[in-house]
Amino acid sequence: MNHFDSTPADMPVERLMHKGLLTCSPNTPLYEVAQRMATRQFSSMLVINKGIAVGIWTEHDSLRLDFNDPTSLQIPISQVMSSPVSCVNLAAPISEVAQRFTHEGRRHFLVTDDHGQPQGIISQTDVALKQGLELYLSLRTVEETMHKDPLLLPGTLTLGQTAAFMLEQQQDAAIVSCGGGEFGIITERDMVRFVAHHPGNTPLSALASRPLLTVAPQDSLLRARDMLIDHQLRHLAVKDKDNRRIVGLLGFRNILDGAEQRYQLELHQAIAQRDNAMQHSRLNLQLAERVIEASLEGVMITNANSEIEFVNPAFTHTTGYSADEVLGKKPALLSSGRHDSAFYQEMWRTILKNGYWRGEIWNRHKSGQLYLELLTITAIRNNTGDITHFAALFTDITHIRENEDQIRKLAYYDALTQLPNRRLLGDRLEQAIKHAHRHKERLAVLFIDLDHFKQVNDSLGHAAGDELLLGVSRRMNARLREDDTLARLGGDEFIAVLPDLTDPDEVTRVARRLIEAIGEPFQLKNQSFRIGCSMGISFYPDDATEPEQLLHHADAAMYRAKQEGRNTYRLYSMQLDAHEHRWLAMETALRNAIDSGEGLSLHYQPLFACGSTQQLISMEALARWHHPELGHVSPVDFIALAERSGLILPLSQCLMTMVAAQLRHWIDAGLSPVPVAVNLSAQQFWQHDLIVQIRTLYEKYQLPAGLLSFELTESMLLDKQQQAIKVLQELRQLGCQVAMDDFGTGYSSLSYLHQLPITTLKIDRSFIQQLGENEGSEAILAAITGMANGLKLTVVAEGVETQAQLEALQKHHVDLIQGYLTGRPTPADDFAALYLIK
Repeated sequence: MNHFDSTPADMPVERLMHKGLLTCSPNTPLYEVAQRMATRQFSSMLVINKGIAVGIWTEHDSLRLDFNDPTSLQIPISQVMSSPVSCVNLAAPISEVAQRFTHEGRRHFLVTDDHGQPQGIISQTDVALKQGLELYLSLRTVEETMHKDPLLLPGTLTLGQTAAFMLEQQQDAAIVSCGGGEFGIITERDMVRFVAHHPGNTPLSALASRPLLTVAPQDSLLRARDMLIDHQLRHLAVKDKDNRRIVGLLGFRNILDGAEQRYQLELHQAIAQRDNAMQHSRLNLQLAERVIEASLEGVMITNANSEIEFVNPAFTHTTGYSADEVLGKKPALLSSGRHDSAFYQEMWRTILKNGYWRGEIWNRHKSGQLYLELLTITAIRNNTGDITHFAALFTDITHIRENEDQIRKLAYYDALTQLPNRRLLGDRLEQAIKHAHRHKERLAVLFIDLDHFKQVNDSLGHAAGDELLLGVSRRMNARLREDDTLARLGGDEFIAVLPDLTDPDEVTRVARRLIEAIGEPFQLKNQSFRIGCSMGISFYPDDATEPEQLLHHADAAMYRAKQEGRNTYRLYSMQLDAHEHRWLAMETALRNAIDSGEGLSLHYQPLFACGSTQQLISMEALARWHHPELGHVSPVDFIALAERSGLILPLSQCLMTMVAAQLRHWIDAGLSPVPVAVNLSAQQFWQHDLIVQIRTLYEKYQLPAGLLSFELTESMLLDKQQQAIKVLQELRQLGCQVAMDDFGTGYSSLSYLHQLPITTLKIDRSFIQQLGENEGSEAILAAITGMANGLKLTVVAEGVETQAQLEALQKHHVDLIQGYLTGRPTPADDFAALYLIK
């Protein structure tokens, strides 16, 4: 790609002209002139007679030929040339030549020496492309400059007809439709080439240049100009944004006509006038004052001894000093004291060497406040090259820098805790790994997750939660080393990076310190409470060598810490990695089982009336899963896996459908099944179409009302108590019994228990197993049963395993018994044989 440097306006034309001349005598036949111009790719032929230029013939003149008359090509060039020839002197400045091109409407000048001898040709294109238009062209689009009504000709036209059209429309190019949706182009230069080789009746489709190169209307003029230069073309077609329709034609002339040469000339003249004004007497300097008085940039001019001679109003606005306070003094009065002598020495060395210096510098306002400015100092020299003045232009960029810092902070730091965020953590971890690799050291990544943080948010509000996160981040920062990095990923998750480790035990000591710090009491809203944290640790290079792997392994170790009791830490290990792979394999197998139904089954556990009769009242459906390779998978494992992987909803729906189908099978077999309790997951309970699903099951399997009942836990109702009441009422309207499972272990308030339309309380097995051993359990059991009796709720004691436990329950208001003592979970067929009657 070609790029041209800008050219001073006073440069002589000799520097830009084409020194090679294409000449002929006045008697040269026209076809020979055209042939030579086409071969040499010259846009003009100079006609010389006895050493004197008597005329010129250009590509544009070819349009005036009669292509249908072959004899017209035999005429001498003198009959069609333009005469006299417009000339410029070798020493003429570029600015003068540019003005003449504009005023005289010409495209070429003959360049002559002082004796009038031809030396070369200068074209309008030569001048314009050397005027430093790159910035202008990059800011303008093709659409602004293109010829919006291009000449579009059918390919069936003859060469002679084409020339007539182009001349009539004053176009130097035309787009040719060649048939089949293909387009080409024909230009004045092509016409010159055709003069000697093609008869006037030749159709355009055989002559047009193809393929037709195109640009888009939104492309910059700079790109279009570079395409013209790179492909040695003069024109480009412009197609719309869908690349379907030609909407314009762009040539060098369009680009140059829009380049505002007059603006360029005036700009060069203004710069020259400014330089002259700063090099002359105080009268010229006062004139410059009026020019820059309204500038928003501060301006300060000193003499060669650095004594201030002029400042503008923007200087006073920025520095606080009036002109009277600074004239005759040196700029040192603005010094902030932040830069040492070496800084100023280097600055003045650059000014004297290069003539200017540009950079950022701290200065001090009259009030004493510091500010950052972008400063440019230029040395002004006279005609002999001596420095007479220094001109300083500056802008206060303090607020700009503050805004940049703020944006950078928002991009790389957590808005609440001001800790590094995930993006900055990634950068620091990557750098720490590179450092550890070079020095053959270890580093550790700690993944920290707060325990029960959601309960704080829910009970005390998000503002208190934010205050808690701030307190946690401060405590952890205070217990880490200066070179350690603490970052917040989001929510209640934090990452600590510990580099330069010599002893792995050092990490475990840090982990214990952090756990102790977080475990200390917090005071929020006049309440004192404690929280804990679960932490996972991975090591470089022992566990992984990539940042993402280290974070993933630390996360996996943290998850294991939560599973194994919380408020502790765990180290990542290969065994843990294998455990994760096993969970992934189990997830895939469970997903397949849900889709196919294979391996999933239901066992049923009976619930008997408490008393001597022990009548069967209902049963609970319990999920079981057997896999060909994994074997029997514990419900504790695959239910937790389903919740973790997002499979709990399809699994719950699958099991509920299996229960309904089993009930229908028993009824069809003549059996009388008792109501079956189905455990609802939280996701299933909050499905907007839960009631529709249950009603559909009743209708599809034609089940009697009340045969399906449901169990749910207290924690499912914590956040949306009022919404839960609505769902429970709809379940009761379907005739379903609703039991609250594991009662006594949740966090819900008893104040709203009487509002819930439930029918049953199931006392958690932990209280039953301690009967006879723990008086507290006896008291809790008495309180729960007494309250349930007052609320007219059925009470179920689950987990009854011994006769002693059963006898102890006789003292309390317990309605139903469930446990291994009275009946274990059994497959459907066995349950029917044992408990169901015809």
